[in-house]
Amino acid sequence: MLKLHLDTDLGGDIDDLCALAMALNWPDVELLAVTTVADDRGRRAGYARYALRLAGREDIAVAAGADVSLDCYRSRPGLPDEDVYWPEPILPAPTSLDQALSLLERSIEQGAIIAAIGPYTNLALLEMRSPGILRSARLYLMGGYVFPPREGFPPWGNDMDYNVQVDVQSAQYVMQRSSPTLVPLSVTVETSLRRAYLPTLRQSGPLAQLIARQAEAFAKESNYEAQYGQTCKGLPQDTINFQHDPLACAIALGWNEGVEISEIPLSLEIKDGWLCQRVDDSGKPTRVVTRVNGGKFNEFWFSTVVRKNTVAPVARA
Repeated sequence: MLKLHLDTDLGGDIDDLCALAMALNWPDVELLAVTTVADDRGRRAGYARYALRLAGREDIAVAAGADVSLDCYRSRPGLPDEDVYWPEPILPAPTSLDQALSLLERSIEQGAIIAAIGPYTNLALLEMRSPGILRSARLYLMGGYVFPPREGFPPWGNDMDYNVQVDVQSAQYVMQRSSPTLVPLSVTVETSLRRAYLPTLRQSGPLAQLIARQAEAFAKESNYEAQYGQTCKGLPQDTINFQHDPLACAIALGWNEGVEISEIPLSLEIKDGWLCQRVDDSGKPTRVVTRVNGGKFNEFWFSTVVRKNTVAPVARA
């Protein structure tokens, strides 16, 4: 059985919730723990606990990691209107930063896959606390900008690489001290959370219903259907959002349909406040996902999330 640890900024972009729901329904995967990053006095950790409770998985440990009050973020990461995105008020679940870092360290020591689907602040703080620990981590990072998106998809630049660029110092520190697999923006932008999925999500379990609620709210707020779905020929017209984080988690767990991974020598440089990654023969060899089948992944995510989870909760030691 694979072991997984999610390090997430759940509560902002709704794709973190989509990733959590997929991981919980993935056969033969034990989700050891969830740590939140860029948290706001435990609000994200509260959201994570609420989502786990909907799934009947209150046994999974949750801890609030790096807070937005730390002087490391380009801008203060915000949270959407709770009254719109959540069906009821959610109690924050603050914990000590050390508790979150200890959960991460324990997961690494148990050989878990670490899927970092938010800024990399927790990972950098863990490496500072326990030098060398990231060298042995099975680390998958959602983020990176090695090459631009393919034609037919949003022509986003390096500045849109949120997980990296919101905390460039931590991103550089982590990449220099680990051997991660990067799941970059240029491939995750080929995935879609589609409006066509919403009717079935509404008829599925409580967590799927929450995704449908948040998808409707996000669609009204962001209007990606008009902005991208109807202007980018590579995307379905009913694209509500991109599935950045679910794709990164799926690749970490072994989904490989149309997935190509190359080892690319990369050099890192912070220039004018932005982290630049460039191909350089003298750079550090880095595993980078270079191609995926976005359409196949969309259907895989959907079928996984709406499938009834028949795996019994794993007893905690």
